[in-house]
Amino acid sequence: MLVGSLKASFVFLADLSRALAIPHALDFIELAGYGSAQMGGHEQIRVLKDLDVAIRDRDVLVVEDVVDTGLTLNYLVRTFQLRRPRSIAAVSLLDRPYRRLVDDLPVRYVGFVVPDELFVGYGFDLDERWRQLPDLRLLHPSA
Repeated sequence: MLVGSLKASFVFLADLSRALAIPHALDFIELAGYGSAQMGGHEQIRVLKDLDVAIRDRDVLVVEDVVDTGLTLNYLVRTFQLRRPRSIAAVSLLDRPYRRLVDDLPVRYVGFVVPDELFVGYGFDLDERWRQLPDLRLLHPSA
């Protein structure tokens, strides 16, 4: 089962799904962070949209747009493990391993290791703009 982390991963997930030759299901989850300033610097995560399908005894591949600190993916993996999947791994289109705050993440597949810059297009956005661009582009600070 491919589980896309909304919203930025949906284009990557669609391309990945079309490229897979094995039968698979799709589902989505959407998370939001809040409270970093109010909580003394500790960001809390809340679920905006949960899975529609049970993952118990299924092989789950979390499809991420980018993995930075790993805090969100770590939360997601821990939450999914409580639902007892057969296995859980992650694929990320972009990776910034030098920003990790969490060790031992199940990131099994990585598209590209990228610098700490802002990308738009191919599902990535800035304030909901440029998400529809057909390819990934580096957003310059002057934009």
